[in-house]
Amino acid sequence: MTDTIARLKRGSKNFETMVDLGSAMEIRKGESDDVNEAIRDTTIWNDLKKGMRAGDNDLKDAFGTTEFNQIVEKIIRKGDLEVTQEYRDEALETKKKQVVDFLIKNAVDARTNRPFTPDMIESAIKQAGVKIENQPVDKQIKGVIETLKKAIPIKIETKKIKIKIPAEHTGRAYGLIQDYKEKEDWLQDGSLEVILNIPIGIQSDFYDKLNNITHGSAITSEIKEE
Repeated sequence: MTDTIARLKRGSKNFETMVDLGSAMEIRKGESDDVNEAIRDTTIWNDLKKGMRAGDNDLKDAFGTTEFNQIVEKIIRKGDLEVTQEYRDEALETKKKQVVDFLIKNAVDARTNRPFTPDMIESAIKQAGVKIENQPVDKQIKGVIETLKKAIPIKIETKKIKIKIPAEHTGRAYGLIQDYKEKEDWLQDGSLEVILNIPIGIQSDFYDKLNNITHGSAITSEIKEE
């Protein structure tokens, strides 16, 4: 647990309070809505370090309320969080472990089809100079694999699927499919038919996101490799 300052500027005034960084980040990402878990203060400040409290009139003008929890939530969601280097390091290490775990479960030696051990993956990451970022694994795994190929003959076990997306959902769905797209056909009715090659380990999550976007209206079928 790391305490930090959450800050939001309204007009010419700053409004600050102490929060738990991890809990506040979960709220910002939509992973939690429990503001009580994030609260580490009893006051809203104009300048926390100088001990300058925000007056009720300023709070009312800026937030439309003086209710503490409501104001803290608005500051967390719309303001800035002071992110410590310790938190950045911990988050990056967690993401590295997630990438390694994904590769252990989904990657094999392209020559022998044998899986890699954790030590082999971690060694290859260092050898190839792979840059792992603090973003979802599925958003960076393609680049990670391409860089790892400099060090080891690696490939991802995938499944090929065909999806037809109704016209009214193609805009939102396109961002989801583009990293795995092999072929696309825009049909006369505005719908989109695509063939994707998706890593086995993210298929469940992918289908959940697709169904959420299309409200279950996308038609999917697996393409059997000959």
